[in-house]
Order: sequence, then C-alpha cells, then structure tokens
Amino acid sequence: MQHQGLSLEYHTLNCNGKLVDLSRPKIMGILNLTPDSFSDGGKFNNESSALLHTEKMLKEGAEIIDIGPQSTRPNAEFMTAGEEINRIGNMISLIKKEFPEALISLDTFYSETVRFGFNEGIDLINDISGGQYDEKMFETAAETRLPYILMHVNPSYETMHDKIKFEDIIVSVNRYFSEKSAELLAKGVQDIILDPGFGFGKTVADQMKMIDEVKYLGFERFPLLIGISRKSFIYKPLGKAPGDINEETQKLHLKVLQQGAKILRVHDVAEAKKTVDLFLKGSV
Repeated sequence: MQHQGLSLEYHTLNCNGKLVDLSRPKIMGILNLTPDSFSDGGKFNNESSALLHTEKMLKEGAEIIDIGPQSTRPNAEFMTAGEEINRIGNMISLIKKEFPEALISLDTFYSETVRFGFNEGIDLINDISGGQYDEKMFETAAETRLPYILMHVNPSYETMHDKIKFEDIIVSVNRYFSEKSAELLAKGVQDIILDPGFGFGKTVADQMKMIDEVKYLGFERFPLLIGISRKSFIYKPLGKAPGDINEETQKLHLKVLQQGAKILRVHDVAEAKKTVDLFLKGSV
C-alpha cells in the first residue's frame, strides 16, 4: 500500500496479506536453484541443500528469500518458463511449510512462472526485465496483488548486458522508473519496489555514480532495493574473485543505507546484517 505524501520511513508492503514495515531495512537472501550461477552455481539446486541454505540465511537475519530458477549472468543458459517451473518444483511450498515466517520472492521475467509461484505461495515478484521480456507480466502482477520489484535493464534479453552509453545514468534510470511505475500503477499494481539494476548493461563509472547518488533515485516515492552482492563492477577493478569482496561490499551497503535504501539483496547475509545493525545504531 502506498502512503502518498508520507516519508518512506513509514512505508509498508502488503506481501500476500502480511504487512511488512520498511522503517527498518530488510535483507533479501539469494537462493539460486541454478547450476550455472556466476558465484554459487550448483550449490543449492537440490531440495535438501536449498532448505539448509534457506535455514542458514533466515537464522543470520534474512527476512526475504529470493528464489532464482534461471541465471542472468552474461552468457547464461536461456530457459523457458516451463523449464523454470520444472526447476522450482516443490521448493516454494517446501520453504513455506518449513519456514512459514519467511517471505518468498520469485526471481523471474515470465508471467507464467509468476502464476505458478503465486499458487505455491510467493510473497513478492522480482522481475529483472521491468515487464519488457513478457508482455503479460504487468497484468499478471496486478492480478496477484503482490509487491513488484521493478528493475532497470536494457529492453531485450539479448541486449541485457550490452554496455549503454548514458548521458546521465541517474536521469536515464529515473525516466525509466517514472514511465514503468506509471504503467504498473495504471494496471493496478499496488506496491512497487525500485531496483536500479546494478550489473546489467552499465559501466563501472555509472554504477559507482549510482552508489554515490542513490538518494536521487526513485523520487522518494517508492522503496529502493539494492543488489550489488558479488557484482563485477566491484571485484573486477580490484582484481579479486566474487567471493573475496565482502569488506568493500559492506562499505557500499552502508553508503546506500545512509541514502535511504530499504532492501539489500545479498549472498552473505550475516555480514549484511552487521552492516544494517551498524546503520541503525548510527541513525538512532
């Protein structure tokens, strides 16, 4: 539910009937069911290991579990909606049964996968395509009445990772958010979360500019989700591996939290939780 005219400090999301207060930033833990994810591919793509990892993330402080059946790294295997649904299997309902307190987000750009996930009990839709890869996505999101995560990305699957030369990345991303959020609201989507799309078709310089100017993204109307965990714009310039940049990532997490970010999408939950606690201590 949007509280027009109020500070985002008071923003709440209606997640499948559960009201989620965003005055305290939330951690979204990543659960990749993919064999080919760039940083943890194949680790959690069976039921027992996925459930164990979900339990670990929840204990460490995640409140949202983001299930990803398809990798969107450069040169990843392309999957159909049917293949995504087969890969998900019973995972959503299993997590719901084992961990009823967990909120489940489904990372997909297919409306058909969203419908499947909704019937299984998901609480949020995380669409990296901004509705551009499936024309039925926005109306499907409206039908479910679930919060919709709107990410900035290039207009086609094939060009998803093509580096675009933006005159001003902040202006371009905000223009996209303005157009897409208006479309979503017109369709009847009640809750919108904005994701600037780190790691998708942007230069290192543009992504660092977004970090520095997060406060200017989204018009203070919608909550911001930031997903920079293990992203190449951090580790490549440092000559490090994706799993070796925790210290640098947490400094950036703190920076975006101080500028109003409400959800951190992360692989390393315990470390992100320390950062959120540090931020809250400093903001008291």
